[in-house]
Amino acid sequence: MAKSDNKPKKLSHYDAAGRASMVDVSDKQPTLREAKASAFVAMSTDVIRALPQNPKGDPLEVARVAGILAAKRTAELIPMCHPIPLSKIEVEAEVRSDGVGIRTLVRTTAATGVEMEALVAASVAALTVYDMCKALDKSIAIREVVLQSKSGGKSGDYRRKKK
Repeated sequence: MAKSDNKPKKLSHYDAAGRASMVDVSDKQPTLREAKASAFVAMSTDVIRALPQNPKGDPLEVARVAGILAAKRTAELIPMCHPIPLSKIEVEAEVRSDGVGIRTLVRTTAATGVEMEALVAASVAALTVYDMCKALDKSIAIREVVLQSKSGGKSGDYRRKKK
């Protein structure tokens, strides 16, 4: 459950002059931090049936590896993210009746969280599924890229409420 304080929330990536700024985490203690994210790639049943015969290779396995690589490069893609050592990255892709579900888990023992790494992994894995299948159907849609949960750090734990 997220911590609840009565202080108004403010954006942290701005300095006193209102310029974009990387947050200084040098005073934060390294702790175990974990984040889980997900994405969904909606596609027709024809594309789902064709997944095993993809001439480019197994789209789910390629997406899994792409998500792992993307998590490791998050600081190169998102300007204010800190480059941090990641101790665990999991990316799972699962065929469902209406598309492919992507789930990610990222863990570190750093002074800042890994929410962005988990979200980038889910996004790039979903984009990879699209790339591997777009020849069959350009209307494939990437939906619901969301943070599912995070733990550790000063802001405490968060868990997305089920709909």
